[in-house]
Parts: sequence; structure tokens; C-alpha cells
Amino acid sequence: MMPPQASSLAGRVDGLFYTMLGLSVAVVIGVFVTMIVFAVRFRRGRRVDRSGESHRELGIELTWTLVPFAMFLGIFVWSALLWVDMRTPPADATTIYVVGKQWMWEFQHPDGQREIGILHVAQGQPVRLVMTSQDVIHDVSIPAFRVKQDVLPGRYTELWFTPTRPGTYDLYCAEFCGTDHSRMGGAVVVGTPAAHARWLAAHAGGSLVDRGRELFTRYGCAGCHADHSSVHAPRLDGLYGSTVPLADGRQVRADERYLHDAITLPAREVAAGYAPLMPSYKGRIGESDILALVAYLKVSGTARETQHESR
Repeated sequence: MMPPQASSLAGRVDGLFYTMLGLSVAVVIGVFVTMIVFAVRFRRGRRVDRSGESHRELGIELTWTLVPFAMFLGIFVWSALLWVDMRTPPADATTIYVVGKQWMWEFQHPDGQREIGILHVAQGQPVRLVMTSQDVIHDVSIPAFRVKQDVLPGRYTELWFTPTRPGTYDLYCAEFCGTDHSRMGGAVVVGTPAAHARWLAAHAGGSLVDRGRELFTRYGCAGCHADHSSVHAPRLDGLYGSTVPLADGRQVRADERYLHDAITLPAREVAAGYAPLMPSYKGRIGESDILALVAYLKVSGTARETQHESR
């Protein structure tokens, strides 16, 4: 009836689901039993008191008000705590970048392995998916892991999971995205740590950071953002994770979203003290390349300059 529980979150999600289902069934049964009893007792021709005299029973009124309130408040707190945990990946989670496009999924591992439609992960290792779309709204759904998240063009969304059972599990696009939406599926292959390590070694290539470094050079980013540049552009050293003052007086955190927008929408958040001279690379660089640039900027001092260059 249900997909297998194959992640650390699956059991908690199912527990909440079945509890809500049980409460809903109990409420429905209580309401319909009461309706049937009253319909039978007060049916036409039955000799019963129909005077309609009112009798206040404070205890009953408090019970049917406070008990449901307490139950539904408990469900709210339970679901809120679960939602927070589902949106807070562990610090040691492996970050894998995902690009959705009509009609396929592209996965990019930190060490450079790239996959189309199939995602390989290790049992017991938390995985954080950082996702964006190259065209329309998509949605990553992995029923066995009980996780689901919209994938939007022009911004990053994320989800995380820890696989607990080796095997192959379905991955779907759960948002109608065009004529071939139904074909935009895939799979998550969960291997033991040793098997996954062998897979990574067999598919090793240039890392995502190396690819970002090559793109940084190819697009001439250092021409404006390097220390020796004659152009008055923001330096990128130490940018990622820092607080950036903007020309309009606001301050923003230089996270992945900021770096993405700095490349594609540089005029949206101009760094304080700099003119809005940065050209937009929207439509000139694919989302896969932007992810590589962002990965490079996150780990490299020079790369961080790239981030400001995006500005």
C-alpha cells in the first residue's frame, strides 16, 4: 500500500500521517454515529420529548472543546518540529547539485561525477540536494524517502535525506512541466558505503570546482575582479558566507542564491560603493555551468572574487 521506508525521515513522516489519518477517521466515525443515533431516535412517529428544552452541561462542553483543541495543537507542534528537521540538513551532508530541464534530471557530484536521470548515493550518508530549473517549474519527489520539493527557475531550493536501505528507488517530477512530464522520471540508487566508493572512483573526473575554475577563466571573470584589475569591481576573496552591504542600504548574506543572482541578475543587488556595470549572463550560461561557478566561488578565494564579479 505504501512505498518502503528507505530514509531516516520516512518513519517519522509515516507516523505523523497515520496519526492524522486515525484522528480523522475517529472524528468522522463520531460525527456519523451521532447523526445516525439522532436520526433513529427522533425519527417520525417515535414518541420522544421534542420540547427542545435546553440543558447546559459545562463539563461536556469543555470536553468537546478542549480535548480536540489539545489534540490538534499537538499535531501542529509535532508537524512543525518535523518540518524544521526536514529543512535542516546535517553539517556533514554531501551536497549534490540538481538541474531540472524539459524533460530530464541532471545530477552533479562534488568530485565531478555527472548523471542523467540516475542518482547514486551511499547508505547512511546524509545527502543535500541543491536544485534549480533551466526552464519551467519542476518538482523532485522520492516517495520511498518521503521527500518532495519544487525546483524553480532562477533560484535555488533544497531538500535532504539520509538513505537507510540499499536498493533502487523511483524519483518523479511531481509538477506538470509540459507535454512529456510523465516521462520525466528517474531513480535513486542507494549502495553500501564501499559500493558507492567504488562507483565514485570508477566515474571520477574533473571536480565541479575544477570545472568552475575553468569557466571562471573562460568568461574572463578575473579581468574585473582580480586584485590586479584596473576595473573598479568588488573583490571576491572571502565573499561566500559573509554579509554584503548593498547600494540601497540593505544587507544580504552571500549564499548560493546571492551568487546565482549576481551572475544572472547583477543589477538586482548592487554592492555598496560600486556602479551597476556587471553584464547579465542570464541566457548566456546554462544552469549547469552556473552551479559549477558557484561551487568554485564557495571554496576558492579567487572564486569568491567571481561571486562579486557577478555583482
